[in-house]
Amino acid sequence: MAPVYAPAPVIPVRAQGSRVWDEEGRDYVDLTSGIAVCALGHAHPALVETLSRQAEQLWHVSNVFTNIPALKLALRLTEATFAENAFFANSGAEANEAALKLARRVAIDRFGTEARKTRIISFEQSFHGRTLFTVSVGGQQKYSDGFGPLPGDISHIRFNDIDAALAAIDDRTCAVIVEPVQGEGGVIPATADFLRCLRDACTRHNALLIFDEVQTGIGRTGSLFAYMDAGVTPDILTAAKALGNGFPIGAVLTTAEIGKHFSVGTHGSTYGGNPLATAVADRVVELINTPHVLDGVRERSAHIFASLRSINSRTGVFRELRGAGLLIGAELSDAYHGRSKDIMTAALEHGVMILNAGPNVLRFAPALNIPYECLDEGLARLERAIDSFRSD
Repeated sequence: MAPVYAPAPVIPVRAQGSRVWDEEGRDYVDLTSGIAVCALGHAHPALVETLSRQAEQLWHVSNVFTNIPALKLALRLTEATFAENAFFANSGAEANEAALKLARRVAIDRFGTEARKTRIISFEQSFHGRTLFTVSVGGQQKYSDGFGPLPGDISHIRFNDIDAALAAIDDRTCAVIVEPVQGEGGVIPATADFLRCLRDACTRHNALLIFDEVQTGIGRTGSLFAYMDAGVTPDILTAAKALGNGFPIGAVLTTAEIGKHFSVGTHGSTYGGNPLATAVADRVVELINTPHVLDGVRERSAHIFASLRSINSRTGVFRELRGAGLLIGAELSDAYHGRSKDIMTAALEHGVMILNAGPNVLRFAPALNIPYECLDEGLARLERAIDSFRSD
């Protein structure tokens, strides 16, 4: 395998709910859900049944045809959101790539090439994928360095800085892309005032506002999508990760007026919208978009924050706790600056899977339906891991 990862010395072989077992039979409490992917836990019986049933019917057809699961998913997503139009891809990166292409296409169709209305504005420390376009739009240079000439007309400004946004967004801007909560950048929520500022500025300058909800979408923040809590409606929204609960799928949601600019032949995907992925995703959205699950996200969020505050009152390992719903970041205190990977390693040794979001932030993104008993066991293992780490 290409050496682009640095895998942990553990090979998972089986998982159920929020527990994972390695090849030696050791169990781990999973507080990552595969980087906010398995939102209903591993091997959810309803999803296993849906996938198995679809696998016996239709796996794939070319995009010369449509298929019933894709149509059902498009209908479910548009009925539940501001959107009237859906495009399906295979990942968050592909969804963002499509959204950015669509934004430029809309600007050129509406204003012509002579208007030079092609600038895309993004934010420092943002992350939008690993294609050459999306890694250039992302605000972390370490991911784009070393790949030669990059796509141009992209600007990066400070996140949550209203003055910087007002200065940057102008009549040459075709789109602003923002994460409602920066995930890879440190689990930093956007303020409501900041998002409203972006909405107003985009409207004023005829630019499109894109919400990258690859990590925040499908219930992660306690609503189906984070924009629903912000009081701000984007023009384009992207989703992936939890949408397929581990089966690869991405989606671009937008209005009919914007979506029509992706006319026949302007974009496409061989596997995007295939029956297996869309059948699973349709069931995922059906199961998650309920008061029971979404209220449970908020309740579990409060429980985790209280537990982390309790751990911190004794250990002093955290400087700040932040996030939304079950996307939670714990920034390390000065004494442990740059040690997030070390704590991840210690946690794994004590039987709990956690993430980081840069060298100074631990990230928690458990399944939305994780049982409290399992959650408490995972947090207890984490506390023992922190004690062990501090004593080394």
